[in-house]
Amino acid sequence: MAIPVQTTFKGMDPSPAMEARIRDKAARLERFADFILRCHVTVEAPHRHHHQGNLYRARIEVDVPRGRIVAGNGGTQDHAHEDPYVALRDAFAAATRQLEDHVRKLGGAVKHHEPGLVPGRIARFVAGEDYGFITLEGGQEVYFHRNSVVGNGFAQLRVGDHVRVAVSEGEKGPQASAVHRVGG
Repeated sequence: MAIPVQTTFKGMDPSPAMEARIRDKAARLERFADFILRCHVTVEAPHRHHHQGNLYRARIEVDVPRGRIVAGNGGTQDHAHEDPYVALRDAFAAATRQLEDHVRKLGGAVKHHEPGLVPGRIARFVAGEDYGFITLEGGQEVYFHRNSVVGNGFAQLRVGDHVRVAVSEGEKGPQASAVHRVGG
């Protein structure tokens, strides 16, 4: 599933090539955690006070269930960051390390259910189709597809069943990226 990515350029014009690089690097974060909700990347050009030694800054904010990971290279004086692509590379490397740590902490700390799953109930199925809708705690309704049901359990689900859901932003709004039946 594609991670929603927002890019902000400060003190510089947007670059389609840099935006493509950012999307590629953000997509690679999914290798470490498939529950990323959003990624915001800020690339900031240096102030033009100096003729040499202007360092670019990159900041990555990754929203995940139970937290936000913030990584960047704002405080470094590494002259390799005179190249904005190097600043991005280093910021994404730091974000990846923090994301791995976050996943490790959640994996070790949670015993009875997976982190970031929201309680809900099966609201309805669309007749003759492989999808339906879940009402989450709080009343929000989200789409789910049979492929998002863990363990090939789609056929066993019934309206009213309690589930735990990982929610992510899809093309048409929020959707369930993982559905776990409770007690089944």
